Amino acid sequence: MKKWWAPTLVGAMALSAVAYAADQGGIKIYRGERKGGVIAKAVEVPGDKTLIFLSGKTGPIINKDVPKDTVAARGDMETQTRGALTAIQEQLKSLGLDMKDVVKATVFMVGDPDKGGELDKAGMNKAFGEFFGTDAQPNVPARSAFQVAGLAGKGALVEIEVIAARP
Repeated sequence: MKKWWAPTLVGAMALSAVAYAADQGGIKIYRGERKGGVIAKAVEVPGDKTLIFLSGKTGPIINKDVPKDTVAARGDMETQTRGALTAIQEQLKSLGLDMKDVVKATVFMVGDPDKGGELDKAGMNKAFGEFFGTDAQPNVPARSAFQVAGLAGKGALVEIEVIAARP
């Protein structure tokens, strides 16, 4: 007879070995082995917490001197990521939350035409690191990132959606 619990127990023990219990009323952040990372391996949210799902945000138009459906109107990947995360931060604040409450982020990215269609992952990660895993805000969310063919916002290189947990 196969023991279903054995792999589960081993996996849980492995995760707990790198666990960092965030001071968020029982929410646990399982960090990776790499120091200074901006994402978590996993985040555990107890059943008594309220989850808030925010719709995706793109960076705002920052240059009104060029057509609004161009990358130049919104800026490069780093600028757009910073703009999207700032919009998320503002929406969370209106709900009585902050970036420390984000437990999951999903990032959709388009290749930058100014970089031959390549993703600027470094630019995205640089801006992401301004909001997560800092001295001022050490919590990091679980994160998935995808390259997509396009986004609804013309000229947008990145769209980010998050799930937050009310502590």
